[in-house]
Amino acid sequence: MSDLLITLYPWTKSIHIMAVLSWMAGLFYLPRLFVYHIEKAQSVTDAPAIFLVMEEKLFRYIMHPAMIATWIMGLLLVVTPGIVDWSWIWPWTKGAAVIAMTWFHFWLDWRRKDFLAGRNKLSGRQFRMMNEVPTLLMVVIVISVVVKF
Repeated sequence: MSDLLITLYPWTKSIHIMAVLSWMAGLFYLPRLFVYHIEKAQSVTDAPAIFLVMEEKLFRYIMHPAMIATWIMGLLLVVTPGIVDWSWIWPWTKGAAVIAMTWFHFWLDWRRKDFLAGRNKLSGRQFRMMNEVPTLLMVVIVISVVVKF
């Protein structure tokens, strides 16, 4: 099994990077859609329904599959011999940031369901501030992986 993981390493890493890029795009875009949903949708007929469809499709067909692929490929990278040395700090900081990013992913889904049920309580400003969360987590992840402290 180790030989197979080592042989597939470049493919696993490539798919992992593509999945992360797709997931991050959604994590950046969905809170922005929420801002527009709150601030602009009421002024245009049928816009709230259009935003609900856009938010659902982004989450269900792009973000969620990309998150799953990110986790699967990431876990395969972790178990590939010679890739992760658990005595260093970087795998732990990256892992914590990925878990936080996953929590944020599901937090966005809970907010999406609030919009669907008509019970959103957050403002556009609050969603703008939350839109910075994936950026901060991305900084931790990239520095952890590249610097390997």
